[in-house]
Amino acid sequence: MTRYLRRGGMAHGGRLRMFCFPYAGGGASAFAGWQRRLGATVDVQPVQLPGREGRMAEPRFTDLPALVADLDAEIGPELDRPHVLFGHSMGALIAFALTQHRRALGARLPLALVLSSHRAPHLPPPPIAGGQVMDDGELVRGLSALGGLPQALLDRPEWLTALLPVVRGDLMVCTGAGSVDRSPLPVPLHVFGGVEDRLVTAPEIREWAAYTTRESETEVLPGGHFFIREEETLFLDRLSHLLRRYENVSGLTERDLVGAPID
Repeated sequence: MTRYLRRGGMAHGGRLRMFCFPYAGGGASAFAGWQRRLGATVDVQPVQLPGREGRMAEPRFTDLPALVADLDAEIGPELDRPHVLFGHSMGALIAFALTQHRRALGARLPLALVLSSHRAPHLPPPPIAGGQVMDDGELVRGLSALGGLPQALLDRPEWLTALLPVVRGDLMVCTGAGSVDRSPLPVPLHVFGGVEDRLVTAPEIREWAAYTTRESETEVLPGGHFFIREEETLFLDRLSHLLRRYENVSGLTERDLVGAPID
């Protein structure tokens, strides 16, 4: 078992695997309950990045290419079977960068990328993710305005103190977007956003369409930057419907998929 995954490989080879990458400051627990909600035909694999939750004692990555290289070295064998990558906010950038990294190596690519709440890579990052120096108060206010800090966390200053260095390190990872290959991928892209998101607008997520030679879809749902939590039932219903397309082709290789219809 890899350090990045809480669970080992699936027992049934016919299930579609979905690897989930969290937002800045988040961990694998961000996807708690998704397996139950998405059902037995999808194998949900939350990715646990170092420096948080069960890996709190491990050094955090602040460099996107280094993180992606380590991810591929660790979970690459798990990606040699049919899979989809999902990422929210920072996680969307990681999923995209990992796919570009694996394409450069000639490795198997995902059946699809499902990305949410992140601007297309060629666009300038928002201030909170652009490497601007903020004091702790400014950072907390910014995260709170986005809905990224639950009240339970705000009520426990000691927890908040432990979280902020993780967030700062992750925001440094986000500044690595410019280092990622931006050529279009032969992978369908499905991009979601929140209509009330103060950080990422609908036009900004629609520009992801330039990064695929295959199908590109964008859907804007109710909620803000963390609509996947605020409107979890609605989002997971949409996600479940989307993944059904790929359950039917999960036995195909990437070579089979290029140029083939997915509906």
